[in-house]
Amino acid sequence: MQLKEYFQQFGPVADVIMDKDKGSYAIVEFEEQVGTQATLDQLQHDMDGLKLKVKPREKKDFNVVIKKKQESKNTQVNLEVLSRELCQAASVNEQMLRVVESFQLNENERNSRELLVKLLQEVFTEFLPDCEILPFGSTINTFGVHSCDMDLFLDLEKTKIFQSRSKSSTEQAGDCQSEDGRSEDSILSDIDLTTASAVEVLDLVATVLRKCVPGVQKVQTLPTARLPVIKFHHRDLNLHGDISINNRLALRNTRFLQLCSGLDARLRPLVYTIRFWAKQKQLAGNPFGGGPLLNNYALTLLVIFFLQTRDPPVLPSVDQLKDMACEEEECVIEGWDCTFPSQPIAVPPSKNTEDLCTLLAAFFSYYSQFDFLASVVSVREARQLPQYPQTQTTQDNGAPRSSVGPKRKMTVLDPFELSHNVAGNVNERSLKSFQRECGDAEKYCRSLQYQRKSTKGKSWGLVRLFAPRCPTVPGAGGGGQGEAKEERRLEIRLPFRPEALPGSVCSQLSTLSEGFREQWFAMVRVVVKKVLQEVLGCRPAREEDFEDQMNTSISSDTVTMDTANPVEEQGSHAQAEDLPTSSCLSSDTPASSDCTLQMGQKRPLSSTGPDSSSGSPQGKRQRLSSAGEGPGSACWCLVQRHRVWAGRRRVRRDMLKSGTTEASLSEEGGVAMEVRVTELITAKEPDPLDLLAFRVGAEVVGGGDNMEALLRFTPLYDSSGLFQDFFHFLESFIPKTTEVLLGLQEEK
Repeated sequence: MQLKEYFQQFGPVADVIMDKDKGSYAIVEFEEQVGTQATLDQLQHDMDGLKLKVKPREKKDFNVVIKKKQESKNTQVNLEVLSRELCQAASVNEQMLRVVESFQLNENERNSRELLVKLLQEVFTEFLPDCEILPFGSTINTFGVHSCDMDLFLDLEKTKIFQSRSKSSTEQAGDCQSEDGRSEDSILSDIDLTTASAVEVLDLVATVLRKCVPGVQKVQTLPTARLPVIKFHHRDLNLHGDISINNRLALRNTRFLQLCSGLDARLRPLVYTIRFWAKQKQLAGNPFGGGPLLNNYALTLLVIFFLQTRDPPVLPSVDQLKDMACEEEECVIEGWDCTFPSQPIAVPPSKNTEDLCTLLAAFFSYYSQFDFLASVVSVREARQLPQYPQTQTTQDNGAPRSSVGPKRKMTVLDPFELSHNVAGNVNERSLKSFQRECGDAEKYCRSLQYQRKSTKGKSWGLVRLFAPRCPTVPGAGGGGQGEAKEERRLEIRLPFRPEALPGSVCSQLSTLSEGFREQWFAMVRVVVKKVLQEVLGCRPAREEDFEDQMNTSISSDTVTMDTANPVEEQGSHAQAEDLPTSSCLSSDTPASSDCTLQMGQKRPLSSTGPDSSSGSPQGKRQRLSSAGEGPGSACWCLVQRHRVWAGRRRVRRDMLKSGTTEASLSEEGGVAMEVRVTELITAKEPDPLDLLAFRVGAEVVGGGDNMEALLRFTPLYDSSGLFQDFFHFLESFIPKTTEVLLGLQEEK
């Protein structure tokens, strides 16, 4: 310990704490105060030719528990738990308040962010005296969510003054000290902050982050962004952050959002609810920084603008707020007028008495009909402005600034920087999706399922509204590149493998000529249905109950789901006398049928020829003789009420270790054990909710050795966002279990 030996000359050293991560500094703790004072009394310290910079350690009380990275993941919202909590709420108003409680930053997260600001402030002050680290954005604007990035502004104005002052003082002092006794560190002496470019300053800041801030990693400079930033990650606090040096307007935007939040308590629940809805519908959130989706700031401004246009208004315009500010609150940044009151008490309260439930429905109605192509959203004036091909705005100094350019799809002006369209990245497709989803939500908000709590414990209110956006139904239109990718991902192919079949079955199939294809598919169809219903416990349901989710247009009809009486099967000719007609009808056509109906298309009636015994009285629906099955295709609508895909390996391992009769379940190639595993998992949930519903379309494709059964999965209801996990499990489970059961056909 070279450091310990050096400082022993001033007094007994109790401990030396090195910065193991960076190796740039150390804390020396003396046993007696005399040793500390003797060290500080010596102006210069040289250790083997290395100049040491010594200063007293400030005592800081950081009341925060730094959690491990794995523990920090617990702050993420569990959608299944959230859905259950929302179902228990008494009203939509209460549901929206619970959304805020679930997503907002908790006390420990706020303390962690404060700790990071203090840490950065302490380190940067050593190299950039009088600088200030100022947080802005979601961290402090009252709309932060768990694990949101931390936006920071590094204010160097006072540092520039210090540097200018120190240049003249160091020439007189001769020992690199300024008049106030502080040293200008060498890292600052290598650059003139007044004349340096933004890129040069960012490189300097990035160097300090990499070498001197404990726990900081993944430092990346983005000099070509609209506002150049430095991205980093703090390992111990598990926080991602951005540092900018030319973003003073963002501080004012943050104060504006804080003011709006304090003016009316309805704003935060609306913003949190609409942000999460937009995320679930894939309308917002560009995870890699760029992209055509709405950002959270643009969504928040859309909510504020909507509230400004209510009658009477919930929030005033920025121009009105400017008139309410006093002289001391006047603020002009980069030529833009950013004046507004600093405290909500200066603004008269709103006379609007609409509740959250009503305002949310009105938001969807308002923007489903908004003419974005011809209008500009202006929070500053609280009114729609015409979208001219090229508008000009002028700063206070008379310099012109170009506003939004031509052919903008969505224009949402920043409240202060009027040349900045905060939704400029949104393309035509994203705009259409936003307005379509608003229209669907507006229809749903007119239904009783939105307004009234279900007496049967079913999903209602925000739960159904938050249902994730389902991928495009195969054959239902669209056909975009992204949609095609999603369809391929929701397919499972079961190839024809004669070596997996018993010899007698192969011999039987080989005697068939024209019916070989259909006979093999009939066997696969029966086995797949057995895997889904008997092994995994899925239950048949009526697809009509989920058409609103499938087509992303929500009906006002009452939803009832009959899963109590599954259809009894006898081979491949199960009778379904009590099962209402599904929209997946039987098909006697070849394999090209994909069992889907276009939105609004009428269901075809069954044959009513002289020999038909399936005729029904006028005005009543036809009944199917099978659950949507035919020679070349099949289609089932199923409901899964338990998370049977989660923890199966652990349950199976516990069974094998138990030594009971359960551990000897080896008949049917282990299928019986899988059935028992499902039973044990479902037994842990005596009162389950309807987790998800889905449709399975099956058809036989190809021929000869290239023949295979194609299973297409379409989620119909997935309020907790679990279908992707379920499908990922099925991708391996269905082929493996199906092959085992096909190998047992000889014994049947």
